[in-house]
Amino acid sequence: MTLSRIREEVCALHAELVRYGLVAWTAGNVSGRVPGEDLFVIKPSGISYDDLNPAAIVVCDLDGKVVEGDLDPSSDTAAHAYVYREMPEVGGVVHTHSTYATAWAARGEPIPCVLTAMADEFGGEIPVGPFALIGNDDIGRGIVATLAGHRSPAVLMRNHGVFTIGKDAKAAVKAAVMCEDVARTVHLARSAGDLVTIAADDVDRLYDRYQNVYGQR
Repeated sequence: MTLSRIREEVCALHAELVRYGLVAWTAGNVSGRVPGEDLFVIKPSGISYDDLNPAAIVVCDLDGKVVEGDLDPSSDTAAHAYVYREMPEVGGVVHTHSTYATAWAARGEPIPCVLTAMADEFGGEIPVGPFALIGNDDIGRGIVATLAGHRSPAVLMRNHGVFTIGKDAKAAVKAAVMCEDVARTVHLARSAGDLVTIAADDVDRLYDRYQNVYGQR
């Protein structure tokens, strides 16, 4: 996929964050790795979603330095860059402050795997990462350390919000949508009574079926 196509795709995917109610004002961002290049593209800082266009999407190298674009990149750029450097299999990163998932992050509490949809998509609980200040790669370090060896494509960064990863930007957006969906459902379930977790062996079987059998091949 060419650089221009990646910029178009990442620009368009920001509309999905709005569509699913995952962002407020200018918060949140999507980035995508440029295949075959040591580059990624990311939303510019503080720009309204209504004002985004492909030309506004900023191109950075894997150190987070701008190589193309007239606007400053997202304040989360260093975190995204660290993920891309340390996890070469990742092709997309998303950050949101979606309401229910961020409420779990505010409590510093992982979302337990009590739904088949969680087993399918996340392969277990959605973990919590450490608190880290914005502006350098500390958040990225926390993301990588938390997700290393974990099947979940989502992490709740404590007192902050949600970061998701995927094979491409679209997959990372899907993970962000699903993270908020299950965070809301599990919150509502717990408010009504005790949660019933799914046995680890069943989680494994559900995850394998969804990842390797479900859908069109």
